[in-house]
Amino acid sequence: MKTFVDNAGRTWTVAINVDAIKRVRDLAKVNLLEVIEGKLLERLIGDPVLLCDVIYAVCKPEADAKSISDVDFGRAMAGDAIDGATTALLEELVDFFPQGRRRVLSKALAKLRKFETAALQTVETRLESPELERKMQAALAELDSGAEEGPTPPGNSSGSAPESSASIPATSPSVNSST
Repeated sequence: MKTFVDNAGRTWTVAINVDAIKRVRDLAKVNLLEVIEGKLLERLIGDPVLLCDVIYAVCKPEADAKSISDVDFGRAMAGDAIDGATTALLEELVDFFPQGRRRVLSKALAKLRKFETAALQTVETRLESPELERKMQAALAELDSGAEEGPTPPGNSSGSAPESSASIPATSPSVNSST
């Protein structure tokens, strides 16, 4: 069994067993056994609201004993609490399966974490790049120079706009008119 602490300082125990899987299926409409197919991991990690609903369903007997509603549970879930709950849920879910599947899921989870770490490092590197700062400064300078010129007066637009209807002849020579 794994544990995590929510933002209210409460410690929660995550225990994945058949009863918990049935409870999650009934309450959150999520089949935790689909984790083998791979898409459930993406859904849970990409949707923190769904993730918290699943974790609440797993922890529901404990929440009931503490008289904690799903709303109160959700209010205490943000930031590091979600991260801790995610880790506890995924590790416990991996441990639920027999050895063969556990090995595959463990590798998938390790790959996911490696990818997530690499993605965060890439973003951090880009944010620290002097090139990003130069681009932002150039964009601000462009905005600032546009503000000094002021708005374009009506009828004085740049670019190639079609001629006004007054300059277009009413009858074109190629049009046959029967009078």
